[in-house]
Amino acid sequence: MSRLHQSRIADFQEVLGEPTVALTKLRELCFSGIPFDGGLRCLCWKILLNYLPLEKALWSSLLKKQRDLYSQFLKEMIIQPGIAKANLGVSREDVTLEDHPLNPNPDSRWNTYFKDNEVLLQIDKDVRRLYPDMAFFQRPTDYPCLLILDPQNEFETLRRRVEQTTLKSQTVARNRSGVTNVSSGSPLKSTPSSLSEYEVLPNGCEAHWEVVERILFIYAKLNPGIAYVQGMNEIVGPLYYTFATDPNSEWKEHAEADTFFCFTNLMAEIRDNFIKSLDDSQCGITYKMEKVYSTLKEKDVELYLKLQEQNIKPQFFAFRWLTLLLSQEFLLPDVIRIWDSLFADDKRFDFLLLVCCAMLTLIRDQLLEGDFTLNMRLLQDYPISDVHLILKKAKELQDSK
Repeated sequence: MSRLHQSRIADFQEVLGEPTVALTKLRELCFSGIPFDGGLRCLCWKILLNYLPLEKALWSSLLKKQRDLYSQFLKEMIIQPGIAKANLGVSREDVTLEDHPLNPNPDSRWNTYFKDNEVLLQIDKDVRRLYPDMAFFQRPTDYPCLLILDPQNEFETLRRRVEQTTLKSQTVARNRSGVTNVSSGSPLKSTPSSLSEYEVLPNGCEAHWEVVERILFIYAKLNPGIAYVQGMNEIVGPLYYTFATDPNSEWKEHAEADTFFCFTNLMAEIRDNFIKSLDDSQCGITYKMEKVYSTLKEKDVELYLKLQEQNIKPQFFAFRWLTLLLSQEFLLPDVIRIWDSLFADDKRFDFLLLVCCAMLTLIRDQLLEGDFTLNMRLLQDYPISDVHLILKKAKELQDSK
């Protein structure tokens, strides 16, 4: 370990060792990257995302309270519906029961259950694809959720719920006259069998992607106004990965609950990007995309005019960059490094606009020479992988204001 690295760790430990953390000092340190050692990053992110207060004495009671609250959410939103379904008998839905699956009453519990399934299937599709080049999300977690995986229970878990819903939709096809034919042979070819793509872990185990699925499902249930929008999986992935690989096992064990609350806080700041009706308002994504171009115009008018002239609109690339906080443009360790700086930004994501600008100016020569097709390819598959270079450039842009 280099002497510089050691002294940086010491700087972090000093700030975090105070009874009240000096936020400005901590932000400055985090902005230049947080060492992974000793769980420093996990702790700093929890403070920067307003999950942990600055007074250290409050930490343990707050964590206990929030983690208990999360268990409560699991009981109400996953375990209760699962038990209700098990008690009703999955095989024989008794039509004399007042609340049977065909009950048209909108308050019917079944109605909610089927609506939730639509959201769940979308989440399921997205989380299974998280960081496909890394084995991490397919691997079993060291801390499976005992509440849910208790071998005594007969209730339906999210995974079983997805499997049953998918199997039903695969084997039942309606033709135009409304006759339902159940194919006895293989499921319909049109539905890719996502279930067989991954090995199924033995009973009592669960993969990391299943934990992420649960976090997103509970978020969707608690935030019906926005529910789940594709892309949220890319925001929760790096958070969960960081907490679930924490060297401190006491924190690692609670990665699920802690990720849930940090994700909720982060979404409170960026959720407007995911809400279509706000696209053109001051807080919406269109405004932010325009801001990337107006900042570029200030910093590099020649490049700005070139992109304008080729009619390369910011929505073609900046939409994804901004909405997903660059999580799709770089490898996971690099995304995490970028997020150190983004979370440390006290103006909350103003720095992200500068990072986007830096990304454009760093490939300016190629962009100035390229035609529309070439430039679109450059922007949608960004060629530079050195994020330190990008962050350094963004910092220069910030200082040159």
